[in-house]
Amino acid sequence: MPRILLPLLLGFALLSGAVASGCAGAPVQEMSNARQAVRAAERAGATAVAPEVLGEAKQLLKSAESHLRRGDYRSARDEAELARTRAVEARSLAETAKASQPP
Repeated sequence: MPRILLPLLLGFALLSGAVASGCAGAPVQEMSNARQAVRAAERAGATAVAPEVLGEAKQLLKSAESHLRRGDYRSARDEAELARTRAVEARSLAETAKASQPP
């Protein structure tokens, strides 16, 4: 009997681990990072200097929030990370434009 139980227990352990690793939690930190990056870009003046890039960041954030509400955490995380990246880019463009203006 023990010979039969060992493979079953190993199989159960492997399956449990696979299921647990596939169940990622809500991307709270990623969403927060994206929101903060969008606000920072707006404060830096990206609305005027890089409206397309900032608009893309906002749209990605909105999409991430929609995925989050539906419980699609993987897509929410991916979209939030993209939103943050685009917002950082918009902020950088705004800060570069400010720095290049004559005093």
